[in-house]
Amino acid sequence: MPDIFFVIGSKGGVGATTLATHLATKFAKDGATLLVDGDLSGRRAGAVIFNAIAKLDARRAQDDFPLAEVAPNLMLYELAGSIHDGFTIKPDKVEQFLRTVSDQTKTVIVDAAQPFAAAVRPFAVRAAHFVLVVEPSMLGVTGARVMQLELLKFGVPESRLSAAIVAKDTRGRVPSSEIERALKLKVAGEIPPTDDKRFEKAVIGLADRLAGAPKAAELLVLQPSAATPLGERRMTDRAKSNGATDGQQQRSADVVTDRQRLNRAELKAKIHREVSRRIDLAAIGANADPLRVEELRTEVERAINESVANQPLGSAEEVARLRQEIMHECLGLGPLEELMSDTDVTEIMVNGPDRIYVERRGRIELSGMHFNDAHQLRLVIERIVAPLGRHIDEAVPMVDARLADGSRVNATIEPLSIDYPTITIRRFAKDRLRTEDLIAKGSLTPEIADLLRAAVEARLNIVISGGTGSGKTTLLNVLSGYIPPNERIITIEDAAELQLHQDHVVRMEARPANVEGRGAIPIRELVRNSLRMRPDRIVVGECRSGEALDMLQAMNTGHDGSLTTVHANTPRDCLSRIETMVLMAGFDIPVRAIREQVSSAIDVIVQTSRLRDGSRKVTSITEVVGMEGEIISTQELLRFDQHGLDKEGKLAGNFVYTGVQPNFLHRFEEYGISFEIERLSQMQLAVTNW
Repeated sequence: MPDIFFVIGSKGGVGATTLATHLATKFAKDGATLLVDGDLSGRRAGAVIFNAIAKLDARRAQDDFPLAEVAPNLMLYELAGSIHDGFTIKPDKVEQFLRTVSDQTKTVIVDAAQPFAAAVRPFAVRAAHFVLVVEPSMLGVTGARVMQLELLKFGVPESRLSAAIVAKDTRGRVPSSEIERALKLKVAGEIPPTDDKRFEKAVIGLADRLAGAPKAAELLVLQPSAATPLGERRMTDRAKSNGATDGQQQRSADVVTDRQRLNRAELKAKIHREVSRRIDLAAIGANADPLRVEELRTEVERAINESVANQPLGSAEEVARLRQEIMHECLGLGPLEELMSDTDVTEIMVNGPDRIYVERRGRIELSGMHFNDAHQLRLVIERIVAPLGRHIDEAVPMVDARLADGSRVNATIEPLSIDYPTITIRRFAKDRLRTEDLIAKGSLTPEIADLLRAAVEARLNIVISGGTGSGKTTLLNVLSGYIPPNERIITIEDAAELQLHQDHVVRMEARPANVEGRGAIPIRELVRNSLRMRPDRIVVGECRSGEALDMLQAMNTGHDGSLTTVHANTPRDCLSRIETMVLMAGFDIPVRAIREQVSSAIDVIVQTSRLRDGSRKVTSITEVVGMEGEIISTQELLRFDQHGLDKEGKLAGNFVYTGVQPNFLHRFEEYGISFEIERLSQMQLAVTNW
């Protein structure tokens, strides 16, 4: 494999192309050299400099690889002769070309106008040295620093990155020592303008210094193709030469893959231990001083870069991925960071270091991600709860928290979690779902949405009932959007999840006890306090305990139009659960009195369910109509009838209307709410109400 040198300008017009062409000419005196014009915009600067446009165009018409000899021992390879070529060139084609010429070329100089483009990557992952061309001005140094950081993120070790100063103008020149201090890089050479007599000597000196740099083969495990790492290819070729069967070859490849995975995990753990030894990672996120936290982050980045630079790693892309994973482990949520960036993941469930499950589109599956050990898992938990003023230890082994993006977190440690610490993260979409989104997903129909809209506008008290993960909070968000903007809304939650877009909203969140067991403010106190805040609507994220009594009293004392959710599997179970929660308030209230309170306070129960195929639907809308003796009387208005599964494994069924006319229609008339009951009658009728 030839020695590959990347030349990158810190900004346009800095002289990187000029330097690259002269370096190529110098190296050509010592052996076969290839100059790669990596500009994908079709400027063809290399072809212009060597007057080789006609040669390259002629080769392009005959060959997939436009290659032309422009000087003794110097070939010019042009990635793109036009903008169209730049858009359509394939990295695997470049990979094939590089393998073809590698045996006949001693040195490759890449003029990398776009160093992160996919078509240039086959050269980047094998490069022995990266030369950052800097103009000695404040603007030039600033641009160089930005490019340097991008190269480090891409996976270029600092040990292979150096600077070359191209002095086109001496006015306002920044001294080399200041440039080295700003970039923390050694200046490999200072190149005067091309019309200076010292230019040729400076280029020769730079080439000599670069030629003495470590070779790519010593630093990289080269990958001849994206699909087949070199080590795996060698073992497979050896198996074939020995007459191994396809099954034996597959087992050999599996052994190599497992060994590579193990070596990678050991290497990552080694680097992580080195960083942990040098820096107190527990202080990141828990420290109240933002300046100190930022200092720690900078120290971590430096420690990781130094550790990675001293390790035998794979391609630049592999280095970048490894660096990013370690950064996540040191500064963020470790392997959970990648899952948190996946918009399809709605729930993350960590049962231990090696068992991380996710829910995608209603289906639970093993993610394949894992923590290094239980200690790292515990560190992530502490990193989540510390900035929120929460605490978790053996005395308080369970905590509820909220991430910066609004995701709800529950964490437990020993002695509650017998085997390992656990984390459960409920994620919410950044953009609040609208009614149209639920209709498109099949969660409800336009007729059902219109009925719920009218019920909210007519200030009916609505309870959304459903099991865990059935979409209660999502539906509550949608229904709250129907509340008129001129009303004062008080929201009360255990962990703030609601995303109301009205202007006149007061958000309140319960507070757990502190380390000493004091200072807790439960939802019930917030509900009672909200009555003194002149609310038009009270929205409680979830009733779980004695706050149900206060909620019922609020609904019965002029605060119509309130909304809340309850964990229950059916509308009838919802009523029983509310009755039980009222008893949990600690008052000796007769059951009949409780039921009378419930029947007069609640108007509608909306049942949501997560079905077998993972979909979430409104499965019933039930009206509470009063009391019949000792029993609360209800009537179902709409429901979802299931009919098994279709060919794609999706649940088949229909939303049907029971034919019952709601008693609350008079409320629509009183409030002047437009609603056509005929829309419901146009739906499919239920065969029976039983």
